Amino acid sequence: MNDLESEWEQMTPHWIKEMREGRNATREIQLDPPILDLCGDVTDKDVVDLGCGEGRFSRKLGAQGATVLGLDRSRTMIEAAMSIAGPAEEYRVADVQNLSFLEDASFDLAISYLNQCDLPDFAANTKEVFRILKPGGVFVIANLHPMRSATGLWCKDESGKKLHVTVDNYLESEKRHWKIMGVTITNFHRSLETYVMAYLDAGFKLERIEEPSVSNEALEQYPELDDEQRVPNFILFKLRR
Repeated sequence: MNDLESEWEQMTPHWIKEMREGRNATREIQLDPPILDLCGDVTDKDVVDLGCGEGRFSRKLGAQGATVLGLDRSRTMIEAAMSIAGPAEEYRVADVQNLSFLEDASFDLAISYLNQCDLPDFAANTKEVFRILKPGGVFVIANLHPMRSATGLWCKDESGKKLHVTVDNYLESEKRHWKIMGVTITNFHRSLETYVMAYLDAGFKLERIEEPSVSNEALEQYPELDDEQRVPNFILFKLRR
């Protein structure tokens, strides 16, 4: 087991508990609606969920009529997903940087929900997704926003008030480390240019970019999302094969 896998295995029990019992406003309120909108009508679509974790988003897609294959490198995550899988869901342990076990042009839709930022070789994943998508198929990607993954730190005054987000070493594609649920996790920072050019070089057409925020109404109910009206934490891409 390499260091990246070890980090995620440490976090897996906390992650499963949070996804199934916690109040994850970032995903449920800020990210799920625009991602589902980019996916469009998934009824009777063959979908692959890359880095599916314990299956939360795969279950959403299955409930909306899709046939879903969820892939994740963590066996513990896949076993958790399988334990409550619906009839339209299948799960498999796999490294999404190498999808050679999947046939060419076999999926209508691919989802990468905050997964490419965890991959050492996101470009390999992108090329593989292009291969397994049917002509006209869609690849929806949610990433950490490059502006935030550069440092992600707030500059504060003496009282602790947030003044602005700091951005530094933006052009250097390299590892960044964050503490999530008490575990230090490695992500990979890349510039916007690095991401977009890899998508275009793989053969995709870029149809849409979104930087999701939150409404004032949502903020009243979920005040922990207050940063999201100041600077984007995430960026979404809709690519077409």
